[in-house]
Amino acid sequence: MNTLANIFTTSIGKKLMMAVTGLGFCIFLLIHLLGNLTLYVGRQTFESYVEHLHALGPLITVAELGLLFFLIIHVSTGAVLFVQNLRARPVRYAVNKWAGGRTIGSATAPYTGFLILVFIIFHLLNFHFVEHPGGLVFNTVSATFSSALYVCLYMAAMVVVAIHVRHGFWSLFQTLGANHPKYMPIIQGAGIVFALLVGFGFGLIPLYIGWGI
Repeated sequence: MNTLANIFTTSIGKKLMMAVTGLGFCIFLLIHLLGNLTLYVGRQTFESYVEHLHALGPLITVAELGLLFFLIIHVSTGAVLFVQNLRARPVRYAVNKWAGGRTIGSATAPYTGFLILVFIIFHLLNFHFVEHPGGLVFNTVSATFSSALYVCLYMAAMVVVAIHVRHGFWSLFQTLGANHPKYMPIIQGAGIVFALLVGFGFGLIPLYIGWGI
């Protein structure tokens, strides 16, 4: 019981929860990207992928509930850590904020995280909680990405996601104990590759579908 209490009350415990849920989201992003890459192949391939997902039935519902649970934990824990950091340092130090190895990703993580949360809600309202024309998800994707405004918002969101993931990827491994001089450069490099894969993999879809680029 004390161990469980420590997870939810101590700073280390909160960071562990952020790491575990962050790893879960990285795995989801990879799986989701692999599925969405079928859009580059064509309508039939993408709809076949969608049909296979729907065939999983209750398993998809369980996965969605699991992601929702992870989201609640990740967001709430991140918010608590952010407030705690502000209280611990009410007056910002008069030093270079990029000192000590800080990056754009680490310095903006709370803010990019909030923007991603807003985008997720917006994205679900446009793709998940809607009636698909003709019963085909591809029709919804095509119609949505025909809007120049949505294309721009989507691509901007993918830049934000890439920045957040680039920091979160190596940070979660560091929290989980992989902070070793021999392995950390490899993990950081993998984080950059993963962030670029996510950013370009998702970000180019609206151009390809909506504008035929």
